[in-house]
Amino acid sequence: MKLQTQKRPAEKKREVNRLRREGFIPAVIYRRGQTAENIAVNESEYAALLRTVEPGRLSTRVFTLTNEDGATRKAILKEVQYNIINYKPIHLDFEELHEDESLNVKVPIECTGVVDCVGVKLGGAVRQPIRTIRVNCLPKDIPDAFFLDIRAMALYDTKRLSDLDIPQTMKPLANLDEVAVVIVKR
Repeated sequence: MKLQTQKRPAEKKREVNRLRREGFIPAVIYRRGQTAENIAVNESEYAALLRTVEPGRLSTRVFTLTNEDGATRKAILKEVQYNIINYKPIHLDFEELHEDESLNVKVPIECTGVVDCVGVKLGGAVRQPIRTIRVNCLPKDIPDAFFLDIRAMALYDTKRLSDLDIPQTMKPLANLDEVAVVIVKR
């Protein structure tokens, strides 16, 4: 996912408001061992990229940020701040990625086989108390999502985080004994 960036001046409220009026979103790129860099992203370009992302998977998308000089770098979106009235993004926080440094990522957990689930056919409902799991991994190992097959689950059956197929290249940062999915009576 490619995104054009431009440097923005020092952190003054009038400059930030001017950028927003001109159709840009103020953003910051955090880099390990260095000071954060203030940038701006085109709002319509960012919105167009968001339309291509499946719901819930923005936290695992790697962005290629290109500045005015043509230099590129990889980054992951860590936080989005929204306007509380119209839900437009008003600020973005990126973390720069380096191929040899691991990072913490929130990966979504998706249930497959819901339509064929035995417990759902018997009148149950799927409850998913945990929808994401934090893992520590290298940027090249970031998955889109983890999948749990729930077809064989009956009423009151549970699946835990330990039932996820987590590769050896990732270190989960959560208690794997926690319940991820349960089939409950409606």
